[in-house]
Parts: sequence; structure tokens; C-alpha cells
Amino acid sequence: MRGIDPATNTLVADEEGRIRQAFMNMKLVAESEGASLQDATRLVVYVTDMYRYRPIVNKVQEELWGEGPYPPRTIIEVDRLNQDDIVEVEGTFHAAVKGNK
Repeated sequence: MRGIDPATNTLVADEEGRIRQAFMNMKLVAESEGASLQDATRLVVYVTDMYRYRPIVNKVQEELWGEGPYPPRTIIEVDRLNQDDIVEVEGTFHAAVKGNK
């Protein structure tokens, strides 16, 4: 997921807001399938500047997950992302299968 504001379909302007929006977009998709952030089994975060953006990713993740437990996470620095973005978040979630009635 990227930090695209669903209301405007544009990237959020400020860096922390964009990173937060990427996580919130992932959360929204997970919830649409019956999962929560606590159902995350794995995260992969791509950033274009580890030194600059990793502390912000850590801050946002702590805000969303509280004191943990945190899902396993890999954070990777890449040269470039689509539209010269700064972050992408990929999550794997376990959503319980809904029983048939």
C-alpha cells in the first residue's frame, strides 16, 4: 500500500502523513476481509531513504500496534518507487474463514 488519500486519489503531501496513510490503507483492506492489525503475520516496508524514513515508520507502527506484539517486519531501502514515492507497505494477514450458514 502507498500513502494515497482515498478521498482525493493523490499522495499525502507530508512525509509522516504519507507513511501513516500507507499503513491506514493497508488496515482498511485488512478490515474489509475481517482481519485487524493484530492479524498481521508479516510486514515488508520499502523506503527510499532508510536513515530518514525508518524512524517515522517505527513511530507510526508503534502508534498503530501500541506496545505490541508487533508482526515480523522487513524494511528494505530501494532506489526508487512508483511516482517517486518514499514508502510502500506490504502486509500479510490471517483472516478467519467465515462459516457457511
